[in-house]
Amino acid sequence: MRTSTVASSRSQPPGWSGRTERAVGALTVAVLLAAWELAGRAGVLSAYHFPEPSRLAATIWDLVVVGFPVGVTVWQHVGATAARIVQGYVLAAVLAIPLGLVVGGVRALDQASAPIITFARSVATISLLPLAVAWFGVGELSRVLLIAYGCSWVILTNVIEGVKSVDEELIRAGRMLGSTPRQLFTRVVLPASTPRIFAGMKVALGLAFMVIVGVEMIGTIKGLGALIMEARTFYRSDAAMVGMVFIALFGFALSRLLDRLERVLLPWSGSLEEVER
Repeated sequence: MRTSTVASSRSQPPGWSGRTERAVGALTVAVLLAAWELAGRAGVLSAYHFPEPSRLAATIWDLVVVGFPVGVTVWQHVGATAARIVQGYVLAAVLAIPLGLVVGGVRALDQASAPIITFARSVATISLLPLAVAWFGVGELSRVLLIAYGCSWVILTNVIEGVKSVDEELIRAGRMLGSTPRQLFTRVVLPASTPRIFAGMKVALGLAFMVIVGVEMIGTIKGLGALIMEARTFYRSDAAMVGMVFIALFGFALSRLLDRLERVLLPWSGSLEEVER
């Protein structure tokens, strides 16, 4: 433990801190944006394929005030995308986490469901879009269900593996101390598997953003995916890039929120990861 901590501290320059790291990151981004701007103005980069950051900033303002398509502002696009992702993601978590806890704790269920889970995970979510439209129409239901479908298998797999990876010595010690099955689950199995559950939820969140872009390109004019599709139709590479930037920022914000939630619920997980490294 001491060796790991010392090695970690030695890998950073003297006086290095979290604030310094953030400052260096911000400076790096600023330098890259400045180089991009200069290259665009000098004609090194095509203004159509790689519009300058200043032009993208003007496009963002135009999307806020006027909207694209006209009348649909960027905040309406963000709101529509956020609603779909949250609904699909929460639905996947509500279904997959309890199911994974049960399957992971019963060997027979785990063995019986393994081929089904493997098969379902191998099916690309976007490939199910035509079927979802045929079954549920082009409304919100099909989009939410596709997001839930893609996320649920990732969360389910990680929950099952988290339960299976619980140290048998912990369970045996709990039984020796007279713990009931319910106490073993709430005090041993669930806390020990929660880090793996959060890992699956993080992966599923990234998958949700990949799915949302595809499902929003059909049957709607609201959503960041729809914004990118409309931009492609009207050859507006600047608007398409703005849509991509907002998707990245939104995903980053949700990911940080999930990280913070994990630190609040599992304050000990960070120290364990440090020891393992």
